[in-house]
Amino acid sequence: MSRFVLADRDGTLIVEKHYLHNPDEVELIPGTGLAINWLNTNGWEVICVSNQAGVGRGYFEASAVVAVNDRVESLLNADGAKVLDYYFCPDHPDADSTHRKPAPGMALDAAQKHGFDLKSVVVVGDKPCDIDLGKNIGATTVLVRTGYGAKHEAAGDCEPDYVIDSFADLPAIITRLG
Repeated sequence: MSRFVLADRDGTLIVEKHYLHNPDEVELIPGTGLAINWLNTNGWEVICVSNQAGVGRGYFEASAVVAVNDRVESLLNADGAKVLDYYFCPDHPDADSTHRKPAPGMALDAAQKHGFDLKSVVVVGDKPCDIDLGKNIGATTVLVRTGYGAKHEAAGDCEPDYVIDSFADLPAIITRLG
């Protein structure tokens, strides 16, 4: 039986590039593919959950998000890694959204589709909204120092269960969780 990691995309799996919409600009954070490969090999599925306000702001179309996700998957596959599914919320930050993190909508949709208990999930991200999503669903939370994570760690504006340098360090946390 698989266990699940819900991972943010920008700043967590890939290098943060403000309002990224060009697949040619996608760069995996070093070690991410190998970490996901390890997770996949050890009974963990990774699902990407990402706020994409650039769509809601009219900066780019939802199809650009899909193209970027496809590029992420292609780069991960080169390391023998696979993300099971990609969810994104296109809503504007000011919208009354049930899916924009930290709201639980994307996590609820993923749990329903893939049949897992939200409390058994590990949520990984670089922003308070990621950590708060995890807290909202009763999951274990991990803040990465990549992307905006180091800034938020220094500010103390979120309270993750664990803090790691990058997604590449996640297998060590997973091993501790058993």
